[in-house]
Amino acid sequence: MQHPSKLPNIGTTIFTTVGNLARKHNAIDLSQGFPNFEADNRLLDLVSKAMHDGHNQYAPMPGYYGLRDVISQKIETLHGHSYHPESEITVTVGATQAIFTAITAFVHPNDEVIVLKPAYDCYEPAIALNGGVPVYLELKAPSFAVDWTAFKNLISPKTKMVIINTPHNPSGRIFSRGDMLQLQEVLRRTNILLLSDEVYEHIVFDGQQHESASRFKDLASRSFICASFGKTFHVTGWKMGYCAAPKHLMDEFRKVHQFNVFSVDHPTQRAMAEYLNTKEHYTHLNRFYQEKRDFFTKGVDGSRFICKPSQGTYFQLLDYSNITDEADTDFAKRLITDYKLASIPISSFNLNNRDDKVLRFCFAKKEETLERALDILQGI
Repeated sequence: MQHPSKLPNIGTTIFTTVGNLARKHNAIDLSQGFPNFEADNRLLDLVSKAMHDGHNQYAPMPGYYGLRDVISQKIETLHGHSYHPESEITVTVGATQAIFTAITAFVHPNDEVIVLKPAYDCYEPAIALNGGVPVYLELKAPSFAVDWTAFKNLISPKTKMVIINTPHNPSGRIFSRGDMLQLQEVLRRTNILLLSDEVYEHIVFDGQQHESASRFKDLASRSFICASFGKTFHVTGWKMGYCAAPKHLMDEFRKVHQFNVFSVDHPTQRAMAEYLNTKEHYTHLNRFYQEKRDFFTKGVDGSRFICKPSQGTYFQLLDYSNITDEADTDFAKRLITDYKLASIPISSFNLNNRDDKVLRFCFAKKEETLERALDILQGI
């Protein structure tokens, strides 16, 4: 039987390719975005307690109310915007499901969705599956700044949605208050929706502030805020996040959510609700990850790599143009096979696989892992 693919241009992801090669060659893996250290034992104990307390059946479709309530309090405390926990917050299977659900709920065939490239690889397939058309704005290395005039020129009568990601994966750039105000002004007199991917919301460096879309009145009125507990609390395998949006948008979001997922792991939600009541569990992360970023970037000093310290996320880009003219995919492969160190070539995220001679390294690792990686980088 012959069936045409709905995603004919989607092959094996770069993460799978690099991960398999790294395992084959026993390489130090700084490619994929997950820690190699354990989560807080307090959080693990809370999950175990919730299981033993009998919270092992379905949670409510939008999520355990206690968790939605504490999420609402967190957003209001940090960003000054109030989301009603009953009708405007939904617990999701990670941010990826939240992103997919928001796109599916609103993007119709031939609707245009503006995507800023380089971009995380889950946006465009979700758009394509729903018959939408990605429209690209290219951010250029090394600053990855947004050209807001060029952005405005992409708006058309067919534009249904804009997707942003701050702090930004893979560049590590954060959107400034000025960026968000310009975005708000461009969208103000339109019906365009904003999908704001904020999974690294608690990982921002050098005293800077995460400018959530929820901080800006007009943006908040048209936005889906997507976040991740997995990224925040070093438990990416738990696949738990949330989405916040005004009620009239969340009503449509939940129509898809209830048939796609229905509800999320119940004992973990109970544990998260209690764990989030201690604000230091997430407010200390900026300092925790900045120490790792600084350790990594200082360790690169004196090497032949060019390093502009990341503003946020737990990724660091390294420019290798002083070392070789190889394509980033070839150099990344050679780093694994010859040097036993895995990274991600940024061309995989770029429009038309543009090659900026830049690799992405994840520094959410134990110090001894980073030390071994830095020894390799210094020797190249």
